[in-house]
Amino acid sequence: MGMGLMEQMPPQQAQAKTPAAPGGPYDLAVVGAGPGGYVAAIRAGQLGLRTIVIEEGKLGGVCLNVGCIPSKAIISAAKDYKHALHGAEKGLTFADPIIEMPKLVKWKQSVVEKLTSGVAGLLKANKVEVVQGRATVTGATTLDVVGPGGKRTISAKHILLATGSSTIEIPGFRFDEKRVVSSTGALELQEVPKHLVVIGGGVIGLELGCAYANLGSKVTVVEMMDQLVPGVDAEVAKGLERILKRRKFDLHLGARAKEAKVSPTGVKVTFEVKGAEQTLDADVVLVSVGRRPNTKGLGLEKVGVKVDERGFVPTDLQKRSNVPSIFAIGDITHGPMLAHKASKEGIVAAETISASLKGEKNGAAADFATIPGVIFTDPEIATAGLTEAAAKAAGFDVKVGTFNVGGLGRALASGETDGFYKVIGDKKSDRLLGVHILGPGASDLITEAVLALEMGATVEDLAMTVHPHPTLSEGLMEAAEALHGRAIHAVNRT
Repeated sequence: MGMGLMEQMPPQQAQAKTPAAPGGPYDLAVVGAGPGGYVAAIRAGQLGLRTIVIEEGKLGGVCLNVGCIPSKAIISAAKDYKHALHGAEKGLTFADPIIEMPKLVKWKQSVVEKLTSGVAGLLKANKVEVVQGRATVTGATTLDVVGPGGKRTISAKHILLATGSSTIEIPGFRFDEKRVVSSTGALELQEVPKHLVVIGGGVIGLELGCAYANLGSKVTVVEMMDQLVPGVDAEVAKGLERILKRRKFDLHLGARAKEAKVSPTGVKVTFEVKGAEQTLDADVVLVSVGRRPNTKGLGLEKVGVKVDERGFVPTDLQKRSNVPSIFAIGDITHGPMLAHKASKEGIVAAETISASLKGEKNGAAADFATIPGVIFTDPEIATAGLTEAAAKAAGFDVKVGTFNVGGLGRALASGETDGFYKVIGDKKSDRLLGVHILGPGASDLITEAVLALEMGATVEDLAMTVHPHPTLSEGLMEAAEALHGRAIHAVNRT
């Protein structure tokens, strides 16, 4: 999300114009200060809107405090540990590395605190008022906030809902955040579990499963679907499955978790596969089966804001709900639950509201060609655009090019050769439809594909772009060339 860069940015660079001083009546009240809400508030401040943001917990929301950022800190440290263990292969001999989880957790928290202080500084620099408390919408332009200072009524011309989502707790697996943990508890473990059972083979479960595997845990995954990371291109998911099996992950697909019985020494997990019941003894069970939107208790039904049966708020492309003065962004709206999606939607909403206050009909719109997805497994997965199956279902005459990571000099020199690049195009028009990467650095490499998709590039455009050598980015060029039967560092099959 680039928060480190924003943290260092002087106020004069971060502002488009001098914002109005805080105080009522407000132009915009933002409920929730996660990556959607605080970004929207900052952009509103830059545009001169009198803005207030209400947050029940900590600035930065789930992503910054107990999600995206702290998990990546643990993942990064776990990779460092893995590399130290295998240093001898490169002629680097270390003393046996020691894991001190309390120190690792403390360091992780220091990363979080640096970023949250940066967010606070940016809100202050843009003259956004921050109030701690729980907000309830009482009208099209009013809110009640209950917090440490008591109850307060806030009036604003526009309200932006950015309340995020919460972990789903399933029957039989009640969180105690010690033996049966959510992702939040998994980031606070004071010991590396000898055996970690992960319920749910999706993004969060596999990210943390890979991290603890790198720290030395035996990892078992119980996934209800027949594919890991459901929704990801099937070929990529299968590739990750092969890699994890080779790394001694115990994978149970098409399995239904039934119960976790906690004892003083561990936890016994019961699950069912094809009608047969199985049990496992584990030290810790991580439950990560998805998240639900935080829309209950906001008072939306009373003021006429439409909420669907799953708890999401339908919006138009400008992120406006059916009540014109109330906007919604991020996890409480349809689409992937991703921080960068929430941030972009927050900017769209702020710019739309600013235009509306000026009497302008046109504003920004959330009409992105694609929203990239990244999974910080080991190796990483990154996706942009259509999967092969989705492209075929949409009626395209699909053509695919792939290139193995192991064919890159940079990958061999780094000792990370697992994975592949996959480029999907339309055979008739050569239009680029999707890019999927399983491999090292995928999270950074995917941005090139996102830009290409946003610009309506062809596969030829990607293939003809000169990529620096030796880099991991060459794999995208080679995969694009492979689609045309012209890859240089692979045997072409088309």
